Amino acid sequence: MGRAVEEQNRRLLRARDAMDRSYAEPLDIPTLAAIAVVSEAHFVRTFRATFGETPHRYLQRRRIERAMTLLRETPTSVTDICMTVGFTSLGTFSRTFRDVVGESPTQYRQRMRGLPPAVGAPTCFTRAWTRPSNFGEGTERAGP
Repeated sequence: MGRAVEEQNRRLLRARDAMDRSYAEPLDIPTLAAIAVVSEAHFVRTFRATFGETPHRYLQRRRIERAMTLLRETPTSVTDICMTVGFTSLGTFSRTFRDVVGESPTQYRQRMRGLPPAVGAPTCFTRAWTRPSNFGEGTERAGP
């Protein structure tokens, strides 16, 4: 791997880390491209080539992952969770959640409440089981 590719990857990782840290804040392509110090078009193209999904889908997936945790572990309303994780529209949140997880946020919460707590389960197993599937792979839930 050449020095230029390493530098590009480092810049993309900075932008991705910013999305991970600030997922609930309004983030747009110009801001993320500025973090990566590249043009907007180049940022979208290289991000997708490097990480396998567009920056928008990555950010939405991160937000949904956080929402899944909040739905499982808190009694907070779906509307409040929607706003907490960075969505501004309950309809968009619900549609995106269903696309990623395969069921509505309310259905997900009800199903998760019916499961016994994962006491003693390795963290890696729990994360693999509860992580949403990728957008392009249908609506099946990831997990064993």
